[in-house]
Amino acid sequence: MRIAQHDIGAVSWSFKAADLADLAKQVQAIGLNHVQLGLAPLVMLDDKSRQRQIAQLRASGLVVISGMLGFPGEDYSTIPSIRQTGGIIPDSFWPVRKQITQQVARLAQEMGIKAINSHVGFVPAKSDAAYAAAVERVALVATWLADCGCQFLLETGQEGAAELLEFIADVNRPNLGVNFDPANLILYGVGHPIQDIRTLGKHIRQVHLKDAIASDQPGKTWGKEVPFGQGQVNVAAFLAALRAIAFAGPLVFERESGNTVAADIVAGIEALKKA
Repeated sequence: MRIAQHDIGAVSWSFKAADLADLAKQVQAIGLNHVQLGLAPLVMLDDKSRQRQIAQLRASGLVVISGMLGFPGEDYSTIPSIRQTGGIIPDSFWPVRKQITQQVARLAQEMGIKAINSHVGFVPAKSDAAYAAAVERVALVATWLADCGCQFLLETGQEGAAELLEFIADVNRPNLGVNFDPANLILYGVGHPIQDIRTLGKHIRQVHLKDAIASDQPGKTWGKEVPFGQGQVNVAAFLAALRAIAFAGPLVFERESGNTVAADIVAGIEALKKA
């Protein structure tokens, strides 16, 4: 599906599919043929099982527009818990996550995937002594992915847009960009989607279609994720802001809660068309 010159897709982890054949069936049942694929579950499989699933995916005709790098042990139950356990920045998790990251990079190369996005973890303030180490680690991962022909897209949410922009400049890798998720900015209580599109501008290379309602304690407790078009992301203004920066990349639905994912994405597609 294409809307206003954008490929429209969905993330694999929204569907709780049994395997990649089931994923393709569910995604194609709602009229989509593009997917962002979570890659860590695949690298955890033995070689035979992994190749069988990749063959299922190829046979389905589903188009993988990008991959996702996430990790076992990330705890999203609260904002403080994900601050402690999220991404590649916490040192205690790095030895294992380094191996997973390298495996994901090689798998992406094997599958011909050209972009990987990730929450890398909470970037320390620039005045913090740990900031330089975070820059070095993200630069290292960006280099690994570049060697495998991939862009590395940092997902919005855990930092404000101005801080993320400064961090990207300090990492200074040509394949580093942004996966812009407007709902995350609301859920984490760190920003305003329309303004932040303008701030991040040319660095935005992929967009998640997700919506949310802010917490009454922004930055301390989670906001509430809702179907796209039913929250505080003004869809028409959101699309206008993307047009203003000449963004022409994929728009990818992500639904992380609720029991009616397929219906919620279908409603989101209608909201997108209307806007």
